[in-house]
Amino acid sequence: MTPLHGQLAVNAHRIPDDTAVVLKDHTFSYTEFDEEVNRYAHALASLGVRKGDRVAVLSTNSDRFLLALYGAFRIGAIASPFNPRSAPLELHYLLTDSGASVLAFGGDTAEVVRALSTHDDLAPVDARVVSLDGADGFDDLAHLAATMPAHDPGVAVAEDDDAIIMYTSGTTGAPKGALFDHHRMLRVGQSMTALGLTAGQRQLHAAPLYHCAELALMTMTGLTNGNENHIMDVFDPVAVVDSLERHRITLLLAVPTMYQMIMRVPGITERDLSAWHTGFFGAAPMPPTAVAELSRKFPNVQFTQLCGPTEGGSTGIYSAPHEVRERPDTTGRRAVPYAQVRLADGNGDEPEVGTPGEILLRVPSMMKRYWNKPEATEAALRDGWLHTGDLAVRDEHGYFTIVDRLKDMIITGGMNVYSVEDENALAGHPEVQDVAVIGRPHETYGETIVAVVTPVEGREVTLEGLREYAADRIGEHIAAPRAGDPADSPQSLRQDPQARVA
Repeated sequence: MTPLHGQLAVNAHRIPDDTAVVLKDHTFSYTEFDEEVNRYAHALASLGVRKGDRVAVLSTNSDRFLLALYGAFRIGAIASPFNPRSAPLELHYLLTDSGASVLAFGGDTAEVVRALSTHDDLAPVDARVVSLDGADGFDDLAHLAATMPAHDPGVAVAEDDDAIIMYTSGTTGAPKGALFDHHRMLRVGQSMTALGLTAGQRQLHAAPLYHCAELALMTMTGLTNGNENHIMDVFDPVAVVDSLERHRITLLLAVPTMYQMIMRVPGITERDLSAWHTGFFGAAPMPPTAVAELSRKFPNVQFTQLCGPTEGGSTGIYSAPHEVRERPDTTGRRAVPYAQVRLADGNGDEPEVGTPGEILLRVPSMMKRYWNKPEATEAALRDGWLHTGDLAVRDEHGYFTIVDRLKDMIITGGMNVYSVEDENALAGHPEVQDVAVIGRPHETYGETIVAVVTPVEGREVTLEGLREYAADRIGEHIAAPRAGDPADSPQSLRQDPQARVA
């Protein structure tokens, strides 16, 4: 294989006039996009970026986000996309930890970037800060790129050279940067191609590009395969449906919350979405009720469920479309192509059927290491396996169901409570849009359980209604309190002054 940007150059020769990227009314052919990547590569080099340097990209979805990313690849730099919603202290940490020599930011993040130099508690960062779209007071990378030549800069970049750092906060501690080379990212694409993300697709990218699932699974694979990639700058469910219909989109990845909002678009079943035949969902648990509703509303779409950590390149386990329909209550049935998966208890042994164990993965797209964190790397990568920290059970038919994070399992009164089970049950309430179940420290029971609920817009959710709904669906630890139970017992789902049940 050639590196990521090399695959793009191959497509510029193979399918030069085919559409590569569409953002609103701006369209790039593969030749045009490849030449623009070259200009961005020359522009970054003119700022002093060299092979192995880090280039941070802080932006919502845009064509310039991708141009800066691939421009960095083309000169052998290591790209690192940051969450555009990062607060000033978070951004400062990411820049310092990555050692980025350049920060390229979109105009909608200008305020947090300016705070880097005005915040009293922050030391100056070494990164050269440039704008992607002409923010006042900053040099403009796009303007600089427009003055550069369109030919390849001629930097030798091998498949095993480092390509990207994807930051993941996990459940505790400071964010950790998962480092991948070009080979590992290309192996992500091989797995996704085997799962249906084949050449000739018209893809809609509505999820954030900085996120590993959207970037590695969908966007990089789409550009490698020579697909037509429609980029949405912000997620809007009505705009998604309009694009699916207008552009005859064939493939979409969305997280569960996005799909649930799409299904609520007025008149959704009357829209002509006949071109759309492939859907992926993942990145968070999807309530079984929502999975069933997806199948009812979009019977022509084959939905594949994905579940994988950033450290695995967002690959891990999956359920094929017929398995999604048959068992919407589970998380996946097998490892993605070219990978292995198993469960392990605290001793490293396979637990009995139905008993929780940690998911371990052996995937070709597995990170090389955590950036600057050797101890965390040693804990996560052991004996060739990635220890994900996800707790799951496997049933007699081979289906996995994630029940919690290893560090998030709630232990209340000596009883193990897995938050995902309770979240899935409460999510079926017709007036609940989203829910998270968390533990709160308690002097007597160790932890009590709190459900944080977001109601459907315009609807009201009451504590009594949730208790009544929960009583028939989940165990007493979150249902109505029994006679004689204290008000703050672990069996009580209650209005708590330090939590929000709304």
